[in-house]
Amino acid sequence: MADGDVVNGSVDDQEVAPLAKKSAGASLLDSREDFEMLEDLEDDVDDDLPPLEDAGGGKKKSSPTKDAAKEDKTAERAPAEPEEWLDVLGNGQLRKKVLEAGAGPDSRPQKGQNVTIHLKTALTNGTVVDELTDLSFTLGDGDVLQALDLTVQLMEMGEKALIEAAAKYAYGSLGSSAPAVPPDADLLLEVQLLSADEALDLELMPPSERIILANRKRERGNVHYQRADYAFAVNSYGIALQIAEASSRVDISQEEEEELLDMKVKCLNNMAAAQLKLDHYEAALRSCVSVLAHQPDNVKALFRKGKVLALQGEFAEAIKTLKMALKLEPSNKTIHAELSKLVKKHSEQKGAEQAMYKKMLGNPSNSSVQKHRAKSSWGLSWKWLFGATAVAIGGVALSVVIAARN
Repeated sequence: MADGDVVNGSVDDQEVAPLAKKSAGASLLDSREDFEMLEDLEDDVDDDLPPLEDAGGGKKKSSPTKDAAKEDKTAERAPAEPEEWLDVLGNGQLRKKVLEAGAGPDSRPQKGQNVTIHLKTALTNGTVVDELTDLSFTLGDGDVLQALDLTVQLMEMGEKALIEAAAKYAYGSLGSSAPAVPPDADLLLEVQLLSADEALDLELMPPSERIILANRKRERGNVHYQRADYAFAVNSYGIALQIAEASSRVDISQEEEEELLDMKVKCLNNMAAAQLKLDHYEAALRSCVSVLAHQPDNVKALFRKGKVLALQGEFAEAIKTLKMALKLEPSNKTIHAELSKLVKKHSEQKGAEQAMYKKMLGNPSNSSVQKHRAKSSWGLSWKWLFGATAVAIGGVALSVVIAARN
């Protein structure tokens, strides 16, 4: 198998959540398919209160009755104090607390923007496992932990916040070797939002930079795939594919066009693998067909197309497709094994169908045997009758001859 392929793994259900509002500049990096992967968020609520008004100067005294009435009216008008912790998803597993206020709600970044943060990662016992002073990523593209993708879009410019993230929104059941995070570990993330910039127009981006960006998204998809986060993997591959397919208003060489085509094929092949894991057979088949439209002899695409067709019950077509793949790579043991298994299954299916037809129509072989036996018995009866008649006639004739002589 060539570079860019992905390994197998098991699939976990992904939970769903809409991300922040989409900006006009972000649309070019949005995935062509809507793969919802996080839990539902409530409608955005601005938790920032207006500044308190001046309570009034001087030391003028008033009666206790008037003060009490005034306090009651003030209590009715004043909004409730915000909670110290913001429960981002409403399930208590992702919480955010402001440590240092930012520049106001209007300064919050939008999905698709390139943001830079200062990040300190610690276990819940306080052990710091990682610190990055200028981590840059595209907000909402799945380039970082879910916890960061969901909470950074709620931060104001310059804000410093503490985030409590359950393991499912961090490194999950597998943990991480770098940084060193144990499996199923909850995390404390200290984040400061440093900058947010509009993403570059893909059509104006130099082709060499576009290739690098698409490859980065594809590699992130491979990470998701290896962690069995297949829906996230499909999303990352889709973004990489969109970058590779974008038209260009700048000069592009033949070599760069070939590199972008190769990137597109890798993304489609890996996307098909992830879609197979999600049991999205029609989508996987479309991805394989797209690869074969560019490279008819692509073994990976032929192999996965054969698997999809087999899963859809199209055994004859699947066997034909796998034979094409095996002809291109005769020593490939994986294709050999899949083809042998498929031929056996197809044979069993044909046997089952024949048995069903015999049951529906009776047993034609038994009835033909019975007919043959009946025919044979009638033949024997007639032969015996003819023989007996001939013997009787012969006897009579002999008797007549003897009588005549006497």
